[in-house]
Amino acid sequence: MVNIEDFSKRLIIIMEHYEISAALLAEKIDVQRSNISHILSGRNKPSLDFVLKILKAFPEVQLYWLLNGVGTFPKKVENSVVESPPIAIEKVDTIINKVSDNPKKNSSDHEIDRIVIFFKDGTFKNYNP
Repeated sequence: MVNIEDFSKRLIIIMEHYEISAALLAEKIDVQRSNISHILSGRNKPSLDFVLKILKAFPEVQLYWLLNGVGTFPKKVENSVVESPPIAIEKVDTIINKVSDNPKKNSSDHEIDRIVIFFKDGTFKNYNP
C-alpha cells in the first residue's frame, strides 16, 4: 500500500526538481489544482490515472520510486541522467528557410509571421522568417 505522506514528499521532490508550482504541475498533467492540493495535504490518495499522468509527463520518474521510494530520481541509465534527445535546430532552420522562401506554397494564402518552438523544459525559441 502507498504511504500517502511519503508519496506527497516525492511529489514535492518532483516539483522542486522541475522548478514548477503545484498549479503548473496540475496544468502539465491535466488535473485540477485542487487534486494536487488534496494529495499534498494528505486528504486524498493518488489515483492510478494520476500516477500514470505523472509518469507520462515526467519520463525521468520511476514508478516504484514514485509509489514506494524504491529506486532513484531522476531515472538513471548507464550512469547518466535520462534526457530528451537533442533537437536539431539546424533542421528547424532549414525547414523555416524553405517555408520562408515559398510562403504561398502553404495550403492557405496566409503569410507566416513567426514560428515558435516550445521545449519540454518550459523554454521556447522564436523564429521570424
